[in-house]
Amino acid sequence: MKNRKLLKKKYIFLLATSFSGLFLNNFAEATVLNNSYKEVIDHVWQIVYRDFLDSSGKFQKSNWISLRKEVLSKTYSDSNEAYDAIRDMLSNLDDSYTRFLEPKEFNQMRIDTSGELTGVGIQIVKDKESDDLIIISPIEGTPAFDAGIKARDKILSIDNISTEGMNIEDAVKLIRGKRGTKVKLEILRGSKSFFKILSREKIEIKSVSSKVNQTKNGLLIGYVRIKQFNANASKETRDAIKDLETKKVAGYVLDLRSNPGGLLESSIDISRHFINKGVIVSTVSKDGLKETKKGNGQALTKKPLVVLVNEGSASASEIVSGAIKDNKRGKLVGKKTFGKGLVQSMRTLVDGSGLTVTVAKYLTPNGTDINKSGIIPDIEVKMNINPILQREIGTRKDKQYKAGEKELINIINRKNQISEFKPDSTNLNAFLIINREDKVFSLN
Repeated sequence: MKNRKLLKKKYIFLLATSFSGLFLNNFAEATVLNNSYKEVIDHVWQIVYRDFLDSSGKFQKSNWISLRKEVLSKTYSDSNEAYDAIRDMLSNLDDSYTRFLEPKEFNQMRIDTSGELTGVGIQIVKDKESDDLIIISPIEGTPAFDAGIKARDKILSIDNISTEGMNIEDAVKLIRGKRGTKVKLEILRGSKSFFKILSREKIEIKSVSSKVNQTKNGLLIGYVRIKQFNANASKETRDAIKDLETKKVAGYVLDLRSNPGGLLESSIDISRHFINKGVIVSTVSKDGLKETKKGNGQALTKKPLVVLVNEGSASASEIVSGAIKDNKRGKLVGKKTFGKGLVQSMRTLVDGSGLTVTVAKYLTPNGTDINKSGIIPDIEVKMNINPILQREIGTRKDKQYKAGEKELINIINRKNQISEFKPDSTNLNAFLIINREDKVFSLN
């Protein structure tokens, strides 16, 4: 029961330049310390000791206990010294997702999870092996997206300040600024580096968009694009599916490309819109306690489904795509996903600062731990060599969508052939011939 209550409060951590994460709804009222800087240090230590999930296998509790004695034996004259000590302490964890935020940073990230941000619209992570600042994905419709920033781009400098050795907090400080001002990013893509000057803007994100696409053969396809798994995403997806069902679509293309993640519960709810029964995801805590989420028998549609993914599909996106793939509910088309299978929760500290701490990992229904390795699509398709316009995403000018639509048509046709087959009629030979061409030899 204790584990169940804990996991219900957990969110997939989403890192952005304009806000640093999504956090627990039951945000506690912070108390002001009276020069007791050791109290906040010990608060961080206690949270890590109690809840931290070590994904690297390098965390030793004995070393962590010794570290506590060391940091608490020192005297701290101001908060800056205490905060530096906390960051040094956390650096021993070898986990870029477990990190400390000062009160000002913490307050700036207290945004409504409906998706209103201020910034340039990118999510970043620090690669613990290369020490690079890597862009998870640009958010569609933001200055970064419009400027052509891509998933896996590396940030070499910010306003001519090198990011070598820079932590995420310092990078966020440099990129964040007043609305209407500009920031210059030096980007490394492959072996080529270049500069992008981006305007800082207020970014209002509608999580879900949808439309009906008609194929050349007249089939109606329901296209649903989810940009972020925020608090409204499940309801918006539900509304989109219900609307598309009234329009008699024959199947769905669910677009999770460049979706960096968001709320864990949102990803579970959206998976249930498509998956009637079966495991969706399992969450494993540091103590090996496992909680499994399943379909609730209330799927909104059973129609054929294809999911589009790419290198920027991360975290909650991987939960949904992994659930659909492992349950054989649909086919995945595109490129291998980002590979983030860790769950973070945000904790409020005693002085109003905050801590994001890795508390669990998740497994796909087949038990796959996708952290770092990502999810491999059923059909691998590269994106267009030449960039397409935003309005062309989800059209036949979109190479990955075009491949996804083609696969969906094949699935629909096979389903129709099976449903129309009459074993006591003369259409048996025709049915077998058609299905041999498609390399399908079974009615299962």
